[in-house]
Amino acid sequence: MRTVSILIFDDVEVLDFAGPFEVFSVTRELAGNGLFDVHTVAPAPGTIRARNGLKIVPDFTLESTPAPHLLVVPGGNGTRALLNQPGVIDWIRRKAPTAELIASVCTGSLLLAKAGLLAGQPATTHYQCFDLLRELEPTATVREDVRFTDHGRVLTAAGISAGIDLSLHIVARLHGAEIAQQTAHYMEYHWTNDGGLRR
Repeated sequence: MRTVSILIFDDVEVLDFAGPFEVFSVTRELAGNGLFDVHTVAPAPGTIRARNGLKIVPDFTLESTPAPHLLVVPGGNGTRALLNQPGVIDWIRRKAPTAELIASVCTGSLLLAKAGLLAGQPATTHYQCFDLLRELEPTATVREDVRFTDHGRVLTAAGISAGIDLSLHIVARLHGAEIAQQTAHYMEYHWTNDGGLRR
């Protein structure tokens, strides 16, 4: 059973976190409540107001969350404020060495860059933020031509819905393509596995 911690914060893009949450939760359900234990984690207690006003009550705070096997960092306009919150960036930096995998969705990659996790490796983000990602991590190879990148322990997805593709890719990596395909079929999702192979 792998613990999946999905970071949420004010003005997080809804599908950025809800897409991966759905993928790992559906996989868990199809496996008879095994494989993944999925939860949300926020910088502080209390209700989070996501993009367009959706309210979410997180399961844990940064201090109380179990150690993640898989850390998912979504994006949204709220990432800009988090870039200036050393506590959140430091938490990502501290959790990364012990996590099996670290994945970002959309502009969540900006937070990984700020934490120093994208140095010298391929990465992607929302198409409107390619230049900002390059600014934050000049040594990264910013891929504008793929839905996601996989560089071993650190993975990044392009904008919003690409997080679903990346999450299915992670399921396939950890538990096989058949289980990932079963999850996509249950979700009635046309999975784009477009070249996020390890580089």
